[in-house]
Amino acid sequence: MTAHTIAVVGSGYMGGGIAQVLALSGATVRIADISEEIARKNYDRLIAEAEQFVADGLFPADAVERIRANVSPAASIEEAVTGADFIEEAVPEKIEIKHETLRRISAAASPDAIIGSNTSTILIGSLAEAVTNPERFLGVHFSNPAPFIPGVELIPHETTADAAIATVEEIVAATGKETARVKDSTGFVLNRLQYALFHEATQLVEEGVATAEDIDTIVRTTFGFRLPVFGPFAIADMAGLDVYSFCYASLQTRWPERFATPDSLKELVDAGKFGTKSGAGYLDVPADRTPELIAYRNKAYVAIKQLMDELGPAPIH
Repeated sequence: MTAHTIAVVGSGYMGGGIAQVLALSGATVRIADISEEIARKNYDRLIAEAEQFVADGLFPADAVERIRANVSPAASIEEAVTGADFIEEAVPEKIEIKHETLRRISAAASPDAIIGSNTSTILIGSLAEAVTNPERFLGVHFSNPAPFIPGVELIPHETTADAAIATVEEIVAATGKETARVKDSTGFVLNRLQYALFHEATQLVEEGVATAEDIDTIVRTTFGFRLPVFGPFAIADMAGLDVYSFCYASLQTRWPERFATPDSLKELVDAGKFGTKSGAGYLDVPADRTPELIAYRNKAYVAIKQLMDELGPAPIH
């Protein structure tokens, strides 16, 4: 594994969390912000956070020592990015601020340094307009809280080099996180799905179907309970795509356009591909593996319930 020198530009809670996990992976990390004073204050904060995480059993016992050894605040963006082979921009989610920051990074960094943006919504192609040698630029979207959410979206734009993507995959893998490649599309995947769910949830509240509290209970104890283990396509395949088709037809009695049957679902059902029970669906899990899959599913759900019982209810009320 290559020992990477990384700059994180924007040292707030997202940038600080990203710096922590990169440092724990063994990378040398320099953080920068709009001033050296802010970078130093945020450095002190992320050390204090790490101390608390160790005390709570969330970080390894030697995490503070490793972070102190591997993270340093820089006097400026230019100082932070000089000599870095990967730079992660994590400044506020405004295209003007990101453009200005990316121009400064481009001017000071090595011409072959890979540059990532932690944007959650802005098109990578639009941000790339401010980057010189844009083939070394892509979206590298961590989720909040960065130290503990294991998934990272990687979003190349049209001219991002394959080698840049592969290097970032290596860097992120060293932190123990999982990456998924996503095309450059508004909302990417995470927020497009997250906001679709939130939009439908607000409709239910506004229609008086259920309270926000009861909707949260339903989500976390039913289909949301499955999501740590399976994504929507695996869940649909196990439920039966023919069943999904019947449910869409029922929903269409009130919302014919909002819940129109997806073309891909119709094509699979028409072809007799109903998911795991037929050995073919969205994920094409062989039918002879269904018993193994169901046994894994049941074991996982029991383990998750045991963990939730151990943690107790969230301190919301």
